[in-house]
Amino acid sequence: MIAQLSGLVVQVGPTSVVIEIGGLGVLALCSPNTVAGLRVGQKTTLATSLIVREDSLTLYGFATADEREFFELLLTATGVGPKLAQAALAVLTPDELRRAIATENLVLLCKVPGIGRKGAQRIVIELKDKINSVGQPEAAPSLSGAPAVWRDQVALGLQGLGWSAKDAEAACTEVEYLAREDPQPSVAVIMKAALQTLARR
Repeated sequence: MIAQLSGLVVQVGPTSVVIEIGGLGVLALCSPNTVAGLRVGQKTTLATSLIVREDSLTLYGFATADEREFFELLLTATGVGPKLAQAALAVLTPDELRRAIATENLVLLCKVPGIGRKGAQRIVIELKDKINSVGQPEAAPSLSGAPAVWRDQVALGLQGLGWSAKDAEAACTEVEYLAREDPQPSVAVIMKAALQTLARR
């Protein structure tokens, strides 16, 4: 099990990052929120989870160990795969997911693309007794200003989470005012606002 990566960021994509460790470039799939806090040329540390399949080894990266632990907990629910678990953590924080599961808030869980009412009910039934076994929230890392290409990053990130290109573009248009207010907008802030916009639909 690879539980953590520490090294130099050499490549950042909409939903992935490559970190150089001892001359080896390691690819980790990340949520847009995590990617938004990473910059090429900077050192970083990510909590990670290695998913082993018959035909692949896939590493998922997270800003905090709490996110990783909740990701792994979600994977224990029937019908929840890595992509859906990652989408859930992009839309809701681990603390919001804890509350939603504990209070059986199906409406909130259904805001995650790919989770319908039956899926939300199944997650509540299977995880309600397990949610206190994972770690508690950690302070999120501070995010520096993003380059002017925030729109492409946010749109591609939303599409990677399951929304259509049309919905992603519409969400970007709705939150464009944030970029106008701040000449160096944080992609994480804009991504969160876009996700909230889509969740209200």
